Amino acid sequence: MAVDESILEHIGRGESLPTMRLYAWQPPCLSLGQAQPFSDVDTQRLEARGWDVVRRPTGGRAILHTDELTYSIIAATDEPRVAGSILESYNRLAQALLQAVKSLGLPVEMKDESGAASKSANPVCFEVPSAYEITVQGKKLIGSAQARRKEGVLQHGSLPLTGDLARITEALVFADEPARREAAERLLGRATTVESVLGREILWNDAAQAFIWAFEATLDLKLEEQPLSESEGGRADELVREKYAHPIWTKRV
Repeated sequence: MAVDESILEHIGRGESLPTMRLYAWQPPCLSLGQAQPFSDVDTQRLEARGWDVVRRPTGGRAILHTDELTYSIIAATDEPRVAGSILESYNRLAQALLQAVKSLGLPVEMKDESGAASKSANPVCFEVPSAYEITVQGKKLIGSAQARRKEGVLQHGSLPLTGDLARITEALVFADEPARREAAERLLGRATTVESVLGREILWNDAAQAFIWAFEATLDLKLEEQPLSESEGGRADELVREKYAHPIWTKRV
């Protein structure tokens, strides 16, 4: 999260190019939406499983990041691929996401603009598709969120590759165990993984290559791999200390 924000700041100053990041998480990490109360987290269960917790700079509800490919797109607001309203830029980026997962062999479709996000108090992000998110067989496959600041646009999301999506309910607060089981069953009925659809595992590197190809082809890009600059890395370290690892940010109610 700190690296994404550092790149966004550098882009805002004209010091970095528009960037796509593809990454994974170790150890597994529960991420909360920017405004989600920390009281949703069952800290004892989280710690017992050795999972981390972080608060995202974007909205939405909780996601458990494990066995997935995470992407982020970071660009200035006048970059044509993210220009316009949130929904307009979401739509453009979703076209690339759609082609990426299609190239992996998934029979996916895109939720249209009428699919407004749920306003329920459900703490789990992946349960309900919102506008321009990718679904397969009626189940949500890719979850995405976007933040807009004066520095530019940050959109990130995750593609679950394998594993039990219902694991997230083990790290969240529910009224009782029957409510936890009900939430787990409901989630499995409304969201899915690549392996569940295909019946076979797709490796992270193969999914990453599909994303690179699709973004280049769909959005007329030429991506070049580069390490973080010294300035980007240094600012990311500062953001970890000052924000993303700090309880004032992460644990606010």
